[in-house]
Amino acid sequence: MTDAPFRPFETVLDRDAALSRLRAACAGADDGELFLERRRSEVISFDDGRVKTASYDASEGFGLRAVRGETAGYAHSSEISQAALTRAVETARLAVGDGGGTMAMAPRPTNLRLYSDDNPMDDFAFPVKIETLREIDAYARDLDARVVQVSATLAASMQEVEILRPEGQSVRDARPMTRLSVSVIVEQDGRRESGGMGGGGRLGLGGLIDRDHWQATTREALRIALVNLDAEPAPAGEMDVVLGAGWPGILLHEAVGHGLEGDFNRKQTSAFSGLMGQQVAASGVTVLDDGTIPDRRGSLSVDDEGTPSGRNVLIEDGILVGYMQDRQNARLMGVEPTGNGRRESYAHIPMPRMTNTYMLGGDADPGDIVADLKDGIYAVGFGGGQVDITNGKFVFSCTEAYRVKNGRIGAPVKGATLIGDGPAAMRRIKAIGNDMALDPGIGNCGKAGQWVPVGVGQPTLLIGGLTVGGSAA
Repeated sequence: MTDAPFRPFETVLDRDAALSRLRAACAGADDGELFLERRRSEVISFDDGRVKTASYDASEGFGLRAVRGETAGYAHSSEISQAALTRAVETARLAVGDGGGTMAMAPRPTNLRLYSDDNPMDDFAFPVKIETLREIDAYARDLDARVVQVSATLAASMQEVEILRPEGQSVRDARPMTRLSVSVIVEQDGRRESGGMGGGGRLGLGGLIDRDHWQATTREALRIALVNLDAEPAPAGEMDVVLGAGWPGILLHEAVGHGLEGDFNRKQTSAFSGLMGQQVAASGVTVLDDGTIPDRRGSLSVDDEGTPSGRNVLIEDGILVGYMQDRQNARLMGVEPTGNGRRESYAHIPMPRMTNTYMLGGDADPGDIVADLKDGIYAVGFGGGQVDITNGKFVFSCTEAYRVKNGRIGAPVKGATLIGDGPAAMRRIKAIGNDMALDPGIGNCGKAGQWVPVGVGQPTLLIGGLTVGGSAA
């Protein structure tokens, strides 16, 4: 399955001719680029004792963009050829019109590499992957007689890109991605519940299919399922909530992170618009978006415009100090791009997107935070949610949560949802734990129909006055 490195200007395109076409498309523009991509991916799913799917996909293509002001002309093709590129120029030129723009400066070059450029699909032979999934299935069933169904999935991909700019600068990046997911369904007295666990990142498959790792992942999936089996109906009402460390940062990502993306703030449609330099969260709250963490799911050596990723502080000690920017919105807002220009593939235009978004830890002991909770919910796992960017209002469903009274963790609860708005929730943070953790590498983020991998994280938090939706009478 090993492929030669993706070198479109050495194989299918003449670099000088491609650069000439790109310059023609961007003449009089403010910005633009030629984005070339090749992607290979493999997914193997084992379900109910047998192989459910085994797929291998391959795609390649280019996207040509010319930007002038707030308008972008974009053309893409799954055929990488001089003829297709010539046709794309006509479409991209529509954004430029009669021209008159001044081409933006190219991103500064970088030699930063945050992950291996080895193809993770080559790490192990296909039979080894199948046998690993088979062992996961058998192991889960041996752990507990209540297990009635097991699903396990191994996924690996390699995305290779080359980005050419009109002044002649080009940058390459090879981006691996792997993931192992395990889901378990248990049954007792006619009641069925499920639990899932997974993780991965921009690394090889070796660590994921190591026996110690997949056994721990499987045990955690089973633990969550058994917790849900004993869960009681969740209460409803306004109460204080403790959020666990790590994956619960998905609430921070959705309720706050999207509102700090540059395009929403330039258009004044974010709940955080016009608040730069103002207090938007409780003292002690510092939020970052950091695409430079090695091997993490949301990390990028360079973004999809060729700008190096950065460690960008968004909220510092409760004060709003920065937004996440791609090149277009940064230019229109008179600031520097932050390395957050991302796209799903060559068929999509870039926009400001998060990478790894997290809150720094504080100095409180997590055990003390829970002990200080008089009457509320301790939520450590989240599923789906919805957010309105314009006002920050969110609704999130809990996949693992517990009732807490007088500082004592009680029975698990089922059907709990957290309801609130991001800016208010940030101002109501009462305690910040010293246990900041990142998620295990499972996040995907959707925006304007595009999906990209992301990371989240946070310490244990106590937030006052959230609305809990539940099913208890």
